[in-house]
Amino acid sequence: MIDWALIAGSFVVAIVVGLTGMGGGALMTPMMMLFFNVPPLAAVSSDLVASAVMKPVGSVVHLRRGTVNLRLVGWLCAGSVPAAFCGVFLARAFAVSDAVKYALGVALLLAVAGMALKSWLGGRGGTSSARDIVVRPIPTLLVGTVGGLVVGVSSVGSGSLIIVALLVLYPALKANQLVGTDLVQAVPLVAAAALGHLLFGDFQMDLTLSLLIGSIPGVYLGARISSRAPGGLIRAMLAIVLLASALKLLDVSNTLTVWALLAATAVTIVGWRVRARAAARASSESTDLEPAR
Repeated sequence: MIDWALIAGSFVVAIVVGLTGMGGGALMTPMMMLFFNVPPLAAVSSDLVASAVMKPVGSVVHLRRGTVNLRLVGWLCAGSVPAAFCGVFLARAFAVSDAVKYALGVALLLAVAGMALKSWLGGRGGTSSARDIVVRPIPTLLVGTVGGLVVGVSSVGSGSLIIVALLVLYPALKANQLVGTDLVQAVPLVAAAALGHLLFGDFQMDLTLSLLIGSIPGVYLGARISSRAPGGLIRAMLAIVLLASALKLLDVSNTLTVWALLAATAVTIVGWRVRARAAARASSESTDLEPAR
């Protein structure tokens, strides 16, 4: 049975995903668990299957634009695909208790920390072509393995966690190269995890259909808006939403959650103003250095 409330919720979440380029599993799965009382394993299974349908669309765009390092994709997939499949077995074992719920909460906290790190390192983007990056096989394989395991268990990590690890390992990659490479490696990763959940998880067709009906137009709309919305502000909003979801999944009290969100919002506002002033100062100094005509 199609759930229209879930369709509306997935539409809103998908808009955020389209705006930021990340956060699908990190937002969609907690939404189903917290607001629609979907069991943890069913939420993870249905979200992964829905993601497996949507991921290839953006991948084709990046492949055509040459913003993908295929050797990097290969080493990531060598670790992530088998690890994701194994993660499904762990998720099934955890389903007896609340372990999936807590694993997802921890994964979200890691995603928030990763986004903060990415924002801090944001100005260090490189200028190299995606194909010119020298691949570091062993560290990349380990990133893929850990990321794949987390994705298989919680559905979080194909974007939020792995892209941050890539940013640390390969600071010379531009932002669009990071996104493109991560998106392409996420296709077989999410497909492997989705297959595992189809076979051994708790996949529910009506739940997945509701997600797809809401998500596809939401992602499209979010992508259209993203060209005009301030990217830094949107990422900050996403980090706060992820933090709220993580704290609730970890059974943190409402009082502590409110205080944590207020503190995170205050830090975000201060950081936003500091970066804006620094950018304005740099722009002013650049203008002053231009030779008079």
